[in-house]
Amino acid sequence: MSAVVRSVVTGVGAYLPENVVTNHDLSKIVDTNDEWIMARTGIHKRHKAADDQAVSDLAVEAARNALADAGKTPHDVDLIVVATTTPDLTFPATAAIVQRKLGCNVGIAFDVQAVCSGFVFAMTVADGFVARGHAKCALVIGAETMTRLMDWTDRGTCVLFGDGAGAVVLEPGEGQGTNADRGLIGFALRTDGTKQDLLYVDGGPSTTGTVGKLRMQGNQVFRHAVINISEAVVAAAAHAGVDVADVDWFIPHQANQRILAGVAHRLGIDEKKVISTVAEHANTSAASIPLALAEGIADGRVKRGDLLLMEAMGGGLTWGACVVRL
Repeated sequence: MSAVVRSVVTGVGAYLPENVVTNHDLSKIVDTNDEWIMARTGIHKRHKAADDQAVSDLAVEAARNALADAGKTPHDVDLIVVATTTPDLTFPATAAIVQRKLGCNVGIAFDVQAVCSGFVFAMTVADGFVARGHAKCALVIGAETMTRLMDWTDRGTCVLFGDGAGAVVLEPGEGQGTNADRGLIGFALRTDGTKQDLLYVDGGPSTTGTVGKLRMQGNQVFRHAVINISEAVVAAAAHAGVDVADVDWFIPHQANQRILAGVAHRLGIDEKKVISTVAEHANTSAASIPLALAEGIADGRVKRGDLLLMEAMGGGLTWGACVVRL
């Protein structure tokens, strides 16, 4: 059997802004309290970027940590894919700004916009370059300043989100073409544009000329999340040739603890296998999966060789999952 090249995660990094906002802090500006938020979301606190921090600044810090973990330098990087829904500017792409700030050489750099599903989409896009020999050292970054999109009078949304960034380094690695190989071995991506009104931002350059604020029909999003994510997880596992039961760690998008529990229950996944950071980070959109992965590695739970299943659902609606052997 000839060798098969896969996109292998060789480094992981994370960054959270210093400013922490607790539920008690939010109770001073909107009609809510810690008990109400915890009961409905499982969120206790979130991080908020400083006024002078752009999303590219968060991305750069996470990228530096991932490169250090991989034993690489910015000069090794030839591809940057940034998943974000809160870019520095309308253009250029945040990835190009990250490339400049890191001091990378000329290479490929662009953004992926799939909201909370962005990191899963970006991983599969980067895989198209790395596994096919078009990139030797890729940075895949999920970075968000979601607090900039909040309507601070809407207690149904403003309590849910936080800021942060996570990154992975992808490098080509040879395997035998089986699901025992390290790397990205399966995925499933979905979009249903007819569900736009369930979760969106009410502004944009070509419509209102403003950034806009996040709007969400929470109950509808919850219902679609559990059903749609479960379907994508099963499809990604089938694409990888593994059973969901074989997965060592389930690393979901950190939207809401009830969604995490609902998906795990629907799929028969032991909640002890679920990496949950939602209580400490809240929903950091495209950053949440790499942040959770970084935490799982840092505390020793997630180890090289483990089979990981990452999943997310976001505005669009978009959703998807990917299977990675670390």
